[in-house]
Amino acid sequence: MAGDRKGYWTYRSSDGFEILVGRTASENDDLTFHVAAQEDIWLHVAPTPGSHVVVRNPDHLQRLPRTTLDEAAMLAAWYSKCRTAGRVAVHWCRRKDVRKERGSPAGQVMLEKYDQVKVRPGIPPTVTPIDVPVSE
Repeated sequence: MAGDRKGYWTYRSSDGFEILVGRTASENDDLTFHVAAQEDIWLHVAPTPGSHVVVRNPDHLQRLPRTTLDEAAMLAAWYSKCRTAGRVAVHWCRRKDVRKERGSPAGQVMLEKYDQVKVRPGIPPTVTPIDVPVSE
């Protein structure tokens, strides 16, 4: 399957944005620092282990449509240790505001600045899975 080779899964938001979801700590690093562009939007559940989520932003929009932001945040919450929680805080920022300290463990990052959205974990019925295993 294509998603197995890339190290991340791909969804399409209801607004047409590509949403990439990392799977492991090392694949999260690769997604965040080698796949994502500086102006892409990066999301992660705070402060719990989970997938890094990237929303492609090829037009360098200042703000994503709220529906896409919520959909990506719901995916970030779903692919985290908070999967069974109620409302979950998800941090989001531009990829250029995500840093990695030398020697830090795979998947661990620091955010220069960020905003937060609260959502319920889930795979929104409004997103289209592109290369996601059926079991997910």
